[in-house]
Amino acid sequence: MHDLASRLRRLPLSCGPVRLIGIDGHAGSGKSTFAGHLARALDGAPVLRLDDIASHEELFDWTGRLLTEVIEPLGRGEPAHYSPYDWHARRFEAPRTLPPAPLVLLEGVGAGRRALRPHLAHLLWLEVPREEAWTRGRLRDGEEQREFWAGWVSAEQRHFADDPSRPFADLLVRQCEKGYEVLPGPAEATGPDQHVTHGDGPSAMC
Repeated sequence: MHDLASRLRRLPLSCGPVRLIGIDGHAGSGKSTFAGHLARALDGAPVLRLDDIASHEELFDWTGRLLTEVIEPLGRGEPAHYSPYDWHARRFEAPRTLPPAPLVLLEGVGAGRRALRPHLAHLLWLEVPREEAWTRGRLRDGEEQREFWAGWVSAEQRHFADDPSRPFADLLVRQCEKGYEVLPGPAEATGPDQHVTHGDGPSAMC
């Protein structure tokens, strides 16, 4: 983790004075846990969770709001202000502030979408098969969220079919028995000028 943190610190700025790091993967793949570990290795780098940006009405149609409320202010070197969504109360809460820190982690399904990639210094993909990830997520959220998960799986499949993230990942992150393994991603293997046709399916686990 510390080697990864050192690598990320050396990246060029990507969003004004910020190195914005995207952490994407299927729901339930462990993105939030990994982002927490990485943030600590980066001496408390701020984390914006896309679960706070999405809502029941906008599972994936939040790009414009994220660009306006977060990406554009950070690009100007200004603090961003966004209202996190309460998934139980089904309403947006009081605004929070996201500072234009040297490194900011953007974590959630869709963090590597095409509209955001120009603003990312690096894109990381959590390498977990989607069925395994969704099973983890269902177990995590319990019976009360069964109906929500049925709708989510269909929405996620449609999103990644139209706007895949994994083919553009700079690094693949695999959770192992102890810690994580970080490998070169498809973007490094193909280069920026190569046409990528594969989707968001993972390779073999460690």
